[in-house]
Amino acid sequence: MRYFPIFFDLDGRDVLIAGGGEKALQKLRLLAKTTARLRIVAEDVSADIAAAGIPTLEIARRSFVDSDLDGVALVFAASDDASLDARVAAAARARGLPVNVVDGPGESNFIMPAIVDRDPIIVAIGSEGAAPILAREIKAKIESWLPARFGRVAQRAQALRSRVQGAIADPVVRRRTWEALLQGLWRNAVLADDADTAERELSRQLDAARAQAQPVGSVALIGCGPGEPDLITLKAQQHLQAADVLVVDRLVNPAILEYARRDAIRIDVGKEPEGDSALQEDINRILVREALKGQRVARLKGGDAFVFGRAAEEMAAVRAAGVPVQVVPGITAAHACAASVGLPVTLRTKVRQFAVVTGASADGPVDLDWPALAQPGQAFAIYMGVRTAQHFRDKLLSAGAAPQTPVVIVENGTLASERGVATELASLAQAVTEAGIRGPAVIFVGLDWASAGLSRPDKVEVYGMHRAREGEPAKAGVAAAHAGQGRAPRW
Repeated sequence: MRYFPIFFDLDGRDVLIAGGGEKALQKLRLLAKTTARLRIVAEDVSADIAAAGIPTLEIARRSFVDSDLDGVALVFAASDDASLDARVAAAARARGLPVNVVDGPGESNFIMPAIVDRDPIIVAIGSEGAAPILAREIKAKIESWLPARFGRVAQRAQALRSRVQGAIADPVVRRRTWEALLQGLWRNAVLADDADTAERELSRQLDAARAQAQPVGSVALIGCGPGEPDLITLKAQQHLQAADVLVVDRLVNPAILEYARRDAIRIDVGKEPEGDSALQEDINRILVREALKGQRVARLKGGDAFVFGRAAEEMAAVRAAGVPVQVVPGITAAHACAASVGLPVTLRTKVRQFAVVTGASADGPVDLDWPALAQPGQAFAIYMGVRTAQHFRDKLLSAGAAPQTPVVIVENGTLASERGVATELASLAQAVTEAGIRGPAVIFVGLDWASAGLSRPDKVEVYGMHRAREGEPAKAGVAAAHAGQGRAPRW
C-alpha cells in the first residue's frame, strides 16, 4: 500500500486552491462541504466560482506567489497551466505541505479518492491512481447501497449517546442495544423521518435493556422479485445486509442470498404450491421465535410479499406477539415476466384493465368470477396455474371466452432458464404438457404482441393452432399427428 488513507481535520483551517477554472470549481464544490476557510488565487476566475456564494471563500484575482502558502493546511494546484501547477506543487512540498495537483499524481504527495458522502459517514475509495474508473464503479455501488439519509442515523445516534449511556450501565447490554437500534427498526424509522416510531422503538429497547432482557428483534417481510438478483430493491439489499436470520422461501433465487451477511442464520421454509397449510403456522412460529430472541429477521419471498405470498398471515402473527414488522415490496412476477418477453400488460384503447389471479387453492379447484374473466378485452395473469391449466381452460371456454384468446406462458421468468410459450386458450392445457412446463410459471391470458403492433420475440416458442395459422412448422407432437389427417389439431 503506497498511499495511506486518512481523514484530515480541516475545521477552521485554511485551504488554498491555485486556479480559477473548471478544475478549481470541481475541488471547490467538494471543499465547500467542509468547515475549512477556502482561498482561490488566480488571474482569471470563472463566473461559476464568483457566483458560488460560499461564505468561507476568499478570492484573490492575481498571480500565485509563494507567500500565499503562509498558514495553509492543504494545497490544490488546479489551474490549466502545467508550469504554474508544477511551481505551486514545488513550493508546497518545500514547506512540507500536503499538495494535490489535479490530473498530476506524479507531482502530488496526496491524491483524492472517490467519495461517498453521507455526512458524517464518509466513504473514500482509492486505486492509488491505477484505475480511477474502477474506483468510480465501486463508488456507484456504495451510493446505491447506502440510503440517502444514512448520515442522519449517525447524527441521531450521537445525540442519543448520553441518554443510552445513562440508561444502561452494563457495557455488554449497551453494545447489544446499540446494535439493535442501529441495525433495526429504530434506524429504519430515522431513515423514514418517522420521529414517533423512532422514539417508541428507542423506549422499547431501553426498557428491555433495563430489565436485562434480550433486545427486541424485528421482522421484515421482503419481496425478492421474480428471481434475477439485480431486480431486488435497494431497500431489500439493505435489510439483507442487516439481518441476523434469513427465513427463505422456495422461489427465492439462492444468488440473492449473496447480498446477505455471511454469518446470518439461514432457515429454509420452502413450500410447494398447494402444500400443507399447517406449514404456514410453523413459519409464523419461526418468525416470532427468532424475533423474540432479539434477532433481526428477514422473511424472503419470491415476487412481492403481498401478492399471493401469505404475508398478511405472517404479519398478523408477528404483530400479535408484539414484534415490530415491516414490508419491503418487490417486483411482482407478473410484471417482471411480461417485461422479460416484451409483453405489454395494458394497451391504450384495447386493454384497459389487468388482473392477477391464483391457480392454486388449499380448498380444491380454484373458483373465480369466470364470466368476468371471459369478457372480451379482459387480460389477466395466472399465478401457480401449471397444475390447473385444464381447469382454467374449461371454465373460461364454458363462460364464453373465445377459443382463440391469446395465451403466453413464461416459465422461470428473468432467469437464464427462462422459456416463453405462445398458444391459445383452447390449446392451453395441451401446450403446458407438450412444452414440458413445470414452473414456476406465469400464464398470461388475453395479451399478445400483435395487438401492441409488436412482433413476437424469437425466443418465444409457439404451440398449437396459433403456430399452424402463422404457417410455421408444427412444434408439438400432437399437432404433427393431426397434420396427416387433414384437420387442425383440437387442442
